Amino acid sequence: MTSNKKNIGAESNSSSPLGVRGYLQLGVLFKTAFRSLIGNGLKTWLNVFVLSFTFVLIIFMQGLLEGWNRQAMKDSISWEIAGGQYWSKNYDPYDPFSIDSSAAVLPATLKSEYDAHQIEPVLLVKGTIYPNGRMQGVLLKGIRPDQHLLALPTNLLKGDSTEVPVIMGAHMARQADLKVNDMVTLRWRDVNGTFEAIDIRVAGIFTTSVPAVDVGQIWLPLAQLQKMTLQPGASTIIIKSESVATQNIAAWPFKDQTELTKEMAAMIKAKSNGYNVLYTIFFLLALIAIFDTQTLSIFRRQREIGTLVALGMTQRQVVRLFTLEGTMNAVLAILVGAVWGLPLFIAFSTYGIHLPMDVSSFGIPMADRMYPAFTPKLILGTMSLIIVVTALVSYFPARKIARMNPTEAIRGKAL
Repeated sequence: MTSNKKNIGAESNSSSPLGVRGYLQLGVLFKTAFRSLIGNGLKTWLNVFVLSFTFVLIIFMQGLLEGWNRQAMKDSISWEIAGGQYWSKNYDPYDPFSIDSSAAVLPATLKSEYDAHQIEPVLLVKGTIYPNGRMQGVLLKGIRPDQHLLALPTNLLKGDSTEVPVIMGAHMARQADLKVNDMVTLRWRDVNGTFEAIDIRVAGIFTTSVPAVDVGQIWLPLAQLQKMTLQPGASTIIIKSESVATQNIAAWPFKDQTELTKEMAAMIKAKSNGYNVLYTIFFLLALIAIFDTQTLSIFRRQREIGTLVALGMTQRQVVRLFTLEGTMNAVLAILVGAVWGLPLFIAFSTYGIHLPMDVSSFGIPMADRMYPAFTPKLILGTMSLIIVVTALVSYFPARKIARMNPTEAIRGKAL
């Protein structure tokens, strides 16, 4: 008889009332948490909106940086780097005095690639121009007019005219106040240290987002610049096509695309770290609101919690319920953010974002229209971050339930 009573009691606990049994089912657990969440009214929607704003802001800013990174890399490779560069061993881009003594004759091992236009030598020479009676220092760059490795319009350097044709970037043209077909006096110093001067004609002005080929620079035909400086066959750097193998030449160390763009990558990373501070501020505001809401909800629903525990629901299960309820703030925020953020992402990715100023003049490789890149990794990673952090913030106040006495909770005096 006693044994039967024990079995009945055990059966009664395992098949608790409908409410407890329903809480143990995942679907009912979600349904109950959702009802409680919606029951909080305006507080819930304020939390959801702030979280959705943070969600969209993080994705947008990271997408903008990713788009900038991709565009800057693509433009730098197209306009300046190609498949990499050989540098003369004496050349140091941070030491302007090395330019005068860094030019060297093209290595014999690269002769076949040179004839096939798979490499392009570039000669660097310091010079001075005198536009409108002013004096302005420039860096002269000689390159073959029929090259096709870079996006520079070097075909404009062709011609049999007695005038020396040059091309320059739009920023350089604005600085010097020059237009197409304008004539300007150029002065330079040859390899023997003798100063020479000649009138040059602006054959073309190109627009680029890469300041390394624009700011303070003038492009001339390579043969003409070699003749002017009395350095036949000389060059300072050699641009390589991506389709040819790299050679190990002691006098010409090779710089690959990664090394040549590392400063740009570091600058973009620094910008990303700066934006992380902004994300953190908005994220903390949203999480503090969720924490406060959960703490207040547990305090006001002590009787409900005590009743659930008295009916047979374990305190751990109640903690899970409240944690799930707080986590659903993040789920709703993602859904709300998708409703108003997705159209913005599509529009920005399609039409870009126009920048009101020419930031390339500051040495930053950035086009006047940026196209953000919203990758699946970025979106899914941000979603996971928001859900996980929100779950943790919801769990901490819910831990108080484990210390509740069911009797005191029903009386509303457990906390």
